[in-house]
Amino acid sequence: MVFIRRGRLRSIQPLPRVPERFCVFEHIYFARPDSNVYGASVYMTRKQLGRELAREAPADADVVVPVLDSGTGAALGYAEASGLPYEPALTRNHYVRRTFIEPEQSIRLFATRVKHNPIRAALHGRRVVLIEDSIIRGTTLTKLVRLIRSAGAREVHVRVSAPPTTGPCYYGIDTPTREELIAANHTVEEIRREIEADSLAYLSLGALRRVEASMKHGFCDACF
Repeated sequence: MVFIRRGRLRSIQPLPRVPERFCVFEHIYFARPDSNVYGASVYMTRKQLGRELAREAPADADVVVPVLDSGTGAALGYAEASGLPYEPALTRNHYVRRTFIEPEQSIRLFATRVKHNPIRAALHGRRVVLIEDSIIRGTTLTKLVRLIRSAGAREVHVRVSAPPTTGPCYYGIDTPTREELIAANHTVEEIRREIEADSLAYLSLGALRRVEASMKHGFCDACF
């Protein structure tokens, strides 16, 4: 707080200082991969999340496929740690914005339909590990699993490079209410059936915290 009185200036800190807590979702989803956010490379952080995910949730599969674009770094890390080949077998329409922030379900469904297309030659007859950065409502992922199966994939194993999102954010990130968050109201097995995957696994909160432990200022993970 700054005071100016009779031409003289002074400042005081009227409230106690508290530790800074930055949004961990910037590293998981929001920030561009070429950014350095909170003193850490977004791209390298996502790769490390993918490596941790491969250690915690391996899959008996043939190929690792990212959900573009924010799942790319995690998929590369998963492929490196698992020894499975990385295959960007989904193409993305970059003129469609992020679907989970759309206000209406009808808009989200339409956007999901035109946002991704599978590359059949890279998927046909293969067991796929599909790497997603997070699951909010499950709308996009259900569509993607069906798309990959329609392209001839034998199996689709979904791996998520973040813990289950169980709480809405009240500090500026536009997330749904708790009632709309699929992980707040369903078990992992129920979500697996909902998205029609052969298996589903999330990164643990402990693993996320280990990866983010090097951040200078700490972070908020209340949504998990």
